[in-house]
Amino acid sequence: MSIEVGSKLQGKVTGITNFGAFVELEEGKTGLVHISEVADNYVKDINEHLTVGDEVKVKVINVEKDGKIGLSIRKAKDRPQVRQKSQKERTENFESKMNRFLKDSEDRLASLKKHTESKRGGRGARRG
Repeated sequence: MSIEVGSKLQGKVTGITNFGAFVELEEGKTGLVHISEVADNYVKDINEHLTVGDEVKVKVINVEKDGKIGLSIRKAKDRPQVRQKSQKERTENFESKMNRFLKDSEDRLASLKKHTESKRGGRGARRG
């Protein structure tokens, strides 16, 4: 079986660097899982997620002309389909957010005017 973009394969971590992990695939080929493709969340230290010798499921995300293979662990995970919100739900949600934003904005503006008007003026300004 040849290694093609989009295929999911089993591999073994053979090396770890500060920018990613090298994974040995079938036929002795090696690919790189960039640190940004290890997990769905931010990965500061790859050693917290992987160690040399780990068996991992990877997805091939690119194969370059020079033979370099780009892999992803996070894209290889099987995720259940997330139900999309209907257009009506998104619109109502947007409208409620917009109304809340406008109300907050008007409140802030009124508060700002109230606090700055008393500080204006030169001679004869009230002191208090």
